[in-house]
Amino acid sequence: MAGIEEVAKLAGVSTATVSRALSGRGHVSPGSKAKVQDAAARLGYVVSSNASSLASGRTRNIGVVVPFLNRWFFSSVLEGAQQALLRRGYDLTLYNLSGDGQERSSVFEHFLLRQRVDAVIAVSLELTEHEVARLHELGKPLVGVGGPIPGVRTLTIDDVAVARLATEHLIGLGHRRIAHIGGDLEFDVDFHLPTNRRLGYEGALRDAGIEPDPRLFAPADFTIRGGYHATKQLLGAPHDRPTAIFAASDEMAIGSILAARDLGLVVPRDVSIVGIDDHDLSDFFGLTTVAQFPRLQGEQAVDILMEALEPPADAASAPAATQLPHELRVRSSTARPPE
Repeated sequence: MAGIEEVAKLAGVSTATVSRALSGRGHVSPGSKAKVQDAAARLGYVVSSNASSLASGRTRNIGVVVPFLNRWFFSSVLEGAQQALLRRGYDLTLYNLSGDGQERSSVFEHFLLRQRVDAVIAVSLELTEHEVARLHELGKPLVGVGGPIPGVRTLTIDDVAVARLATEHLIGLGHRRIAHIGGDLEFDVDFHLPTNRRLGYEGALRDAGIEPDPRLFAPADFTIRGGYHATKQLLGAPHDRPTAIFAASDEMAIGSILAARDLGLVVPRDVSIVGIDDHDLSDFFGLTTVAQFPRLQGEQAVDILMEALEPPADAASAPAATQLPHELRVRSSTARPPE
């Protein structure tokens, strides 16, 4: 098999340029990179990952830790991160913590600390001081997605503001009796997402002079099925039903649309429904939602890690937390309340 010297000779460049061009580390002009790739292809040269790791001390592997894998949001963040890493020549190792709690201890005390990954992305996990300290001791860059973590670069979404925007949209249409489907206690752990979204909902109501009614709150599990059953509960009393529902996720909002239809109601004529996420199915259901761009979150997390792993010469200090964007997308599931 041809070696790096033969590739360099055929391409007319140095071995260092070949290494940079094929590893993706360091600057190489587009012309030189094309020559190196062509020469490597003609000679059948393949970069040895083991040799590269020994030379650099890097595995070119990033660990991504998520609390759930069977939720659209987490799989979308993962997809964005995986695509961004692939473009940079990195592998991804996934750690799914949706178990009995022992998985988290094993991951942070053993797997991530065995030098198997160069850096870590933690999605919607409120890391402890000990977990952060152990990773920092080993020199592993760490990025958090979903909320602030002391001592860690994080990408944060303002869940209170997101929920307030969704609720204010319904209030602006003239709705006064607005129900909320939020997360149950199982999901109110890391960063307290369900609580913050309920706070945004209640804050928007109070600012509009509407006192929140606890009878208009129903907990669910962030699934279509959960949203369906919660909506059946909220809309079960025909003489006292809400004219609008704000669900804390699009999957629960889609469940709400299906439940309303099964009850013989027309969305949005009889009840308006809004969610959060901009799920891939939200456009199909005509769902008004607040987009939070999870794939972009994964891509941005990788960008931050690359700055730490391969910092440019003129790198400036970055803020501890980067606020993530969100955007109201109005579709056909919301309208003015019935007369």
